[in-house]
Amino acid sequence: MSLLRVLGRPMLASIFIAGGLDTLRNPQRVAGLAEPVVRPVTSRLTALPDRTEDSVRLNGAVQVVAGLLLATGRMSRPAALAIAATLVPTTLAAHRFWEEDDDGDKAQHRIHFLKNLGLLGGLLIAADDTGGRPSVLWRSRHAAHDLRREAHIARRAFKAGAGPGVAAGRARVKLSH
Repeated sequence: MSLLRVLGRPMLASIFIAGGLDTLRNPQRVAGLAEPVVRPVTSRLTALPDRTEDSVRLNGAVQVVAGLLLATGRMSRPAALAIAATLVPTTLAAHRFWEEDDDGDKAQHRIHFLKNLGLLGGLLIAADDTGGRPSVLWRSRHAAHDLRREAHIARRAFKAGAGPGVAAGRARVKLSH
């Protein structure tokens, strides 16, 4: 693994681990902000908790666990996707700059919105990063190609070996009569 991955993954994960821990400890801080986003989502996805505070806690727990996985390089691709999935509603709930009337607040929320958008981009890159190894899709395509090639070679070898074998068998039959 490259030094950039070893250093970069924990750096990217750190904000989600810290933020997730804070959300787990104090969900009431963000529950009011999350309400406009949580309600429509929980009404469509029955697997999510009904209470906003519980949904916020779940979001924080996913960020902590996935952040630790990303930081340690264990299952980092699914972890990055899980964090990305939590970042979208978090950003839409906390940084609704388009609803702000005060220019200063609007500018601050726009900066945080764009920062989260940049983090989302980094998470998507991390989710696509195979660590220099071929992806599962690439390996499966190449394995299928190799199998087809080996089957073709085996078929040709069988045909090449069967021709002289058949001729030898015919000759043996003729000689035995």
